[in-house]
Amino acid sequence: MALHVVEVSRHPELAFVPSADLYDEARQGLQEGGKRHLQEFVKHHTHGEIQPDQVVHLGSAPDSILAFAQKQRTDVIVMGTHGRRGYDRLMLGSVTDRVMRRAPCPVLVVCNPPTDLTAAHKDHGRVHHLSRILFCTDFSQNSELALSYAISATAEYDAELTLLHVLEDVPSAAKTEETIAAARAQLDKLVPPEARQTVRIKTAVRIGKPYQQIIQLVVETQTDMVAMGVRGRGALDLAVFGSTTYRVMQLGPCPVLAVHV
Repeated sequence: MALHVVEVSRHPELAFVPSADLYDEARQGLQEGGKRHLQEFVKHHTHGEIQPDQVVHLGSAPDSILAFAQKQRTDVIVMGTHGRRGYDRLMLGSVTDRVMRRAPCPVLVVCNPPTDLTAAHKDHGRVHHLSRILFCTDFSQNSELALSYAISATAEYDAELTLLHVLEDVPSAAKTEETIAAARAQLDKLVPPEARQTVRIKTAVRIGKPYQQIIQLVVETQTDMVAMGVRGRGALDLAVFGSTTYRVMQLGPCPVLAVHV
């Protein structure tokens, strides 16, 4: 299903419409324009055998998306980023960020994909393939649910799955090897026995800032998608920039599947 929201707040001229009839007419015009734009978008970005239902809402984009997902019991929300760089790209408050942090289901955030992520299909334009999927965990409850989605996607695409844990603090150089080995053992325990029989799985442990190490590994291995857990929806978490998931989503080169507990 494809949803487009025409944000009324971007049309301040509506406040000066002299009558209720003209106001309704203006809103109808905005909705019809939104339908045309959505139809054109879907026409150029879908495959012949997959034609999504198209829905246009008037209102606040984040609120409309979240309410619609809740009503439809949506399994996953797919959204793009603006692909901005620098200060603008790091600002909180974007529609994607607000939806990602409050969504009732996982959110797949897509930036501009690497050119080798898409393969030309002779009849249906571009078909996306996932060959390498990265699951990142800090061994907290927040990340556990994301693993099931990562395993499912890996099996669906016959891809390779890498489980990554990043150590921020190692007690001493003498204990580095021991700490890494313990982390690898903990990663191994996360994988259900049945998954090992059907999915190609690797583990990796790195040392450093989590978001930096995740992005570096994504680049090195040409990962196609990252799956990560999202921490709770408390006031502080909603307001403060800096979560690992958020930084990977904003700065990384591939789509990120953000999964709430």
